[in-house]
Amino acid sequence: MNLVSFPSSPSTVAVRQLGGRIGAEISGVRLGGDLDREAVAAIREALLRHKVVFFRGQDHVDDDLHADFAELFGDLTTAHPTVNTGSARVLRVTANRGMAANSWHTDVSFVDRVPAISVLRAVALPAYGGNTVWANTAAAYEALPEPLRAIVDRLWAVHTNSYDYAQRDEENEEPDANYTRADFTAQLFETRHPVVHVHPETGERALLLGNFVKQFEGFNHSESSTLFNLLQTRISRLENTIRWTWAPGDVAMWDNRATQHYAVADFDHEFREMRRITVQGEVPVSIDGEAGRMISGDARAYTRIDELIS
Repeated sequence: MNLVSFPSSPSTVAVRQLGGRIGAEISGVRLGGDLDREAVAAIREALLRHKVVFFRGQDHVDDDLHADFAELFGDLTTAHPTVNTGSARVLRVTANRGMAANSWHTDVSFVDRVPAISVLRAVALPAYGGNTVWANTAAAYEALPEPLRAIVDRLWAVHTNSYDYAQRDEENEEPDANYTRADFTAQLFETRHPVVHVHPETGERALLLGNFVKQFEGFNHSESSTLFNLLQTRISRLENTIRWTWAPGDVAMWDNRATQHYAVADFDHEFREMRRITVQGEVPVSIDGEAGRMISGDARAYTRIDELIS
């Protein structure tokens, strides 16, 4: 694997690795928009290396500080391509019936410019359960056997929001305490992405899949399902994952270009609220240099936030 070279972190930022392939906890920083360039560089370095990083004890963070911190790492998207959250930047994800994003996904992979970074903070936590699991999709690609890698290196998939992880509430057919299924599918998006893309900062090759995938090009639905399950099983192997038990004041930040995640729906009728802010990304590019493209829908407004809030 060809990795970037990571310099040493400044002494004020302490990074403690949590897993062999994914995850680190960062201490020594108080999140907000006033971090110096050295601290921001150290956090980015840790993020690129460990794919997901966690900050404890950030009880002071509100929506404004959340956005100010995220914006240190790039321009922000709107809260969601289709849902009116009442906020330009903040996506509230709430649940009170034990539902969560209980499927493996990469955030908003159904648009052309897949988000680069997601920053999630805990606002209200259940008395038990409600953990989140992340998987390293670059490590999963690196571990593929050569015959399987030969297939996926030139494989393309269609991603769509017609199946949105946040829609899943098998008992009530509602995705969230605040939004309906119609909200999430108000505009249909379908996008063609390479299954293997080149990370724009590290040069790593990573799998771009998750449960927004509708079908693989050149395969029928049955074949696509079989291949999808084969690859997803590789991604979610336990050695590629880390599971985080949330505590009040926790903030998680992940590289959406090299991870998937899964919010575990195991908290019965307890209430859970998380808030997410997203950093804009680029159009994924295949190992042959071909960029993904929209098939249907127009996602430009998702990344024109400055125009929308001015």
